[in-house]
Amino acid sequence: MRTARTLSFLVAAALIMTLTATARVFAQSASESMHDAKESTENAASSTGHAIGHVYHATTTAVEDSTITGKIKAALHEDKVTKDADIHVKTVAGVVTLRGSVTSSVVSEHAQHLAAEASGVKSVRNRLKLASPRAAN
Repeated sequence: MRTARTLSFLVAAALIMTLTATARVFAQSASESMHDAKESTENAASSTGHAIGHVYHATTTAVEDSTITGKIKAALHEDKVTKDADIHVKTVAGVVTLRGSVTSSVVSEHAQHLAAEASGVKSVRNRLKLASPRAAN
């Protein structure tokens, strides 16, 4: 009988020790999970902040580019040398590209000069082509 009690006591003690160890593992696992969740949340918040910053910067750049393009188109339209020329203006990140056809290199150079004078312009790519004499008539 004594052996049975001792055996029961040992089984109970082993069970208690197993449950205690299991509880520690679960507690540690839960703590690690909470820490990981916190880090994931912080990373997500940081990534969202960066994305918002990029969207803001891209929007600001697009508005600035549109403003520059508008100023240059107005200047070309109001100028007596370039007002009748077929000049297309595109601005990306402050870099202006002029395309189309003009009647002379004087008109091309003058258009480039007008574009370069606009505020916010970083550089001008002059892709204007000289129109053939037939197209000028």
